[in-house]
Parts: sequence; structure tokens; C-alpha cells
Amino acid sequence: MDLLIKGSTELNKMFAALEKTASSLRHDFGEVENLQQSLRGARDFVARAAARIEESILQDLLLVRPSAGLLTPNMTRAGDGRDEFVLAMSGAANFVRANPNFAISLALRSNNETKIALVYAPILDKLYYAELDDGAYMFSAYHSNKIHVSQIADIDDAMIAYNTNDNSKKLGDVRVSGCPALDLASVASGKLDAYCSVPLDYAEIAAGELMVRESGGKISQGAELIATNGHIEL
Repeated sequence: MDLLIKGSTELNKMFAALEKTASSLRHDFGEVENLQQSLRGARDFVARAAARIEESILQDLLLVRPSAGLLTPNMTRAGDGRDEFVLAMSGAANFVRANPNFAISLALRSNNETKIALVYAPILDKLYYAELDDGAYMFSAYHSNKIHVSQIADIDDAMIAYNTNDNSKKLGDVRVSGCPALDLASVASGKLDAYCSVPLDYAEIAAGELMVRESGGKISQGAELIATNGHIEL
């Protein structure tokens, strides 16, 4: 196949699956905008859309690695025990309110190590991706640019995204986006200096974790999920 983005053929096949799914998501987003008078109806609609995404993209991903397993926040499908696709819609609550700040997070893990990661925001038309030991990139206007974390070292100058209700711990210039996958990609690309969150489902952060590491940052999940540019401490 012709390469769509800089990277391996396998990466490009995964992106092609994402883009195919994204076309229906764009249509769904338009429908959600018409459902805003009924928030419950919008939630039900988005839940059904997320289920369709899992089913649709699985068919295409199994063409990439037919024996791979699948992990999402809603289901686990056993595979060969070696390869596994990790998939989640991040920022689904934003989607429900017709807020375009949501993304599909997709990773391929082999032997318990993430090899390929993509975070794709179909309405914002933003794609971030990474391959193990090959760096992290942002794709726009048919061109891939390598991304790096910021060099900010002073916490007072830092822009930090949060997904926590503990206001006593919030430092720096605070941001709240509601989309963890895009927040991690933003740390990787230097748009944010750090991200702090309550623990999250691994399916939602698997891709972002590799991006942060490949762009020079640090990430860990214990009592809290903390991702930084490696120069500031939270």
C-alpha cells in the first residue's frame, strides 16, 4: 500500500482503519449536535456510536494482525497471547455535548510492550502517532513533524492539564480539556508541560503513554497519573 504517514506499513494500516472509522464518527457528531435538547438521548446515541466504532475498526485491525487480541474499556477479546490492540474513545463526555475535543486512542502491543500508538481527533483533524524507538510525530497538511516535550522547568511558568477534583494540588496555569488522550499528546508535543489525572482505564492512555516517552517526557500511574516534560515535578 502507499504510505499515508511517515512510519511503518503496519502503522499506516492502523491509520487507514482509524480514518475509515472517523468518517462515520463525523456523521455521528453532526447527529449529536441535533440531539442537544435531550442529553439522555445524546448519551445513548454516543454509547451506540462507540460500540459501532469497536466493531468496525476491529474488522480492519484483524487484517493487520489476524491473531491479535483486543482490549477496550468495554470488552476484552483473547488473541494469541502475544499481540493486542488497545482501543478507546477518549473524551466521550465531550462528544455527548457536541464538543469536538475527543479522540480515538489506538495502540498495538506485542509481548507486553507498546510498539505503535495513534491518537486521532477526527473533528479537529489532528493526528499524533509514535513507534517504539522511532520518536513521536504530529501529522497535518500531508506532512509529518517530529514532536518533542517542552523545556519549561519553572512550575510557575508551566501549563498543566488536570483531570482531578482536588483543587488544593493544582499548580501552574491550569487547563481542563476532558480528553486524556489529547492531553497526553499535548504534553508530548510541548503544547502542555504536564498532565495530572485520577487513575484511568489503560485502554485510554496506552497510546499517549508511548508518545510521551518517545518525545522525551516522563509518565507514571500510581495513586495518580502524572505525565511531564521531564523538567518539572508535580
